[in-house]
Amino acid sequence: MITDQRITAGSGLPSPGQLLDKANHLVETIAVPSIVQLVLRLALAVPFWRSGILKWDGFLRLNDTALTLFSDEFMLHLPGGPYHFPAPTVMAFLSGCGEIMFPVLLVLGLGTRFAALGLLFMTVIVELTVPDGWPVHITWAAMALGIMAYGPGRVSLDHLIGRARSHTR
Repeated sequence: MITDQRITAGSGLPSPGQLLDKANHLVETIAVPSIVQLVLRLALAVPFWRSGILKWDGFLRLNDTALTLFSDEFMLHLPGGPYHFPAPTVMAFLSGCGEIMFPVLLVLGLGTRFAALGLLFMTVIVELTVPDGWPVHITWAAMALGIMAYGPGRVSLDHLIGRARSHTR
């Protein structure tokens, strides 16, 4: 530190250590944890929401395409398979519900860790259905695990509820 100060004072140029410190500070200023957590939640919610919204023809009414996909097109790639989905109508309904409910919960930051767990489980099923999609699926899994590990952040209903509960105790 003293050497860096003498060099800086003598030459007028910042030392490499000072430049690194300034660069780290800039990165920390941009990547505020609560904003990162919000962006992770939004980034994970979007692809599932977009897929889920395409499965419905109205309130709790699946469209024919969703039913056809689960009954005829989608297959589980398990050892000895691929296999058709069991109870395809039920699976389509559960998938459609999860792809709508979990993203909404993520965006709101409500029950966030459980919503991320639900989407992690769905990601595993999607991977078993479309194994060639693993580069995207591993990204979804990483986001879900990050949300599960670090929580929703301050920009969430979970955080507000937690603060309200701590004030009433």
